[in-house]
Amino acid sequence: RIELMVPMVWVLLTAVFLMMRVAPGDPVSATLGGRLSEAELDERREALGLDRPLILQYVEYLWDAVRFKFGTTITDNQTIGSILVENGGATLTLTLAALLIALLIGLPLGLIAGRFRETVPDAVIRVFAILGYAAPPFFIGLLAQLYFSQKLGLLPASKMASPVVQATAETHTHILILDLAIENDWEGVWDVVKHLILPAMTLGLLVMGVFIRLVRVNVGQALGGDYVEAARARGVPERRVVARHAFRNALVPVVTVMGLQTALLLGGAVLTEQTFSWPGLGTRLLQYLNNRDYIGVQGLITFFALTVVVISLIIDIINALIDPRVRY
Repeated sequence: RIELMVPMVWVLLTAVFLMMRVAPGDPVSATLGGRLSEAELDERREALGLDRPLILQYVEYLWDAVRFKFGTTITDNQTIGSILVENGGATLTLTLAALLIALLIGLPLGLIAGRFRETVPDAVIRVFAILGYAAPPFFIGLLAQLYFSQKLGLLPASKMASPVVQATAETHTHILILDLAIENDWEGVWDVVKHLILPAMTLGLLVMGVFIRLVRVNVGQALGGDYVEAARARGVPERRVVARHAFRNALVPVVTVMGLQTALLLGGAVLTEQTFSWPGLGTRLLQYLNNRDYIGVQGLITFFALTVVVISLIIDIINALIDPRVRY
């Protein structure tokens, strides 16, 4: 499984490299055009190696990726490492909160739908799951902003925290909510939580539907198993049968799918962050895409790819540990 990581990452890096270069124009003109003379633009292209043959650029790009050297962005002259440190905490906070919400709501709803198959609650939950999965995150985010922020005034519409909280927070981990907790600023923590609810719910809906449908199917299959019938025959209460036998067995595929949903969460985070002006890696990635900043896009996409691959590997290992029938 570890060996499979290498070709997966290589294919993704190659695809990103080629797609960025087949588009018309170049990053220097897109970023600095109009502010520098043509001679100065040529100097910048030469300094970045963009005047060299494509194959040489590709080899150098792969060599730098192997050494985890992703260069400095053209747009704002920042290293990829500093961007990951500065904005990675915001994306981590959002994705973990979205995953937690998806699990806390999706698992119980999936259990209810599986327990009461082909009933009105089951139908309602299935429709909710399909709509949550199919609706674009930016559309759900806009509706949430209009209703909960503009109409009801219950929650903030954008940003990660109030300006005062962001300006006064001490930096320890670059994860704002954790930094505020370290400083015992619980009012600031609550302020971040309020700003987090809408984007986390919006992103959580994207994977919640997957968990609902997966748990529903597996709970239904487990309830029809021989061991469940044997438990009922021994007089085990129905609630205990559902909770201890059907639900626990339904969690095994959920653990597997959680790794696959990481890619979906990171992809959805790009749109969600843009909708809610969330200062994460997705917002920076869109900025570099608009500016045709090769280095910024390649560096962040590579980080996302490595994150997804590593998490998938970890999930595979955990799945093999909790289910002895799984062998790789």
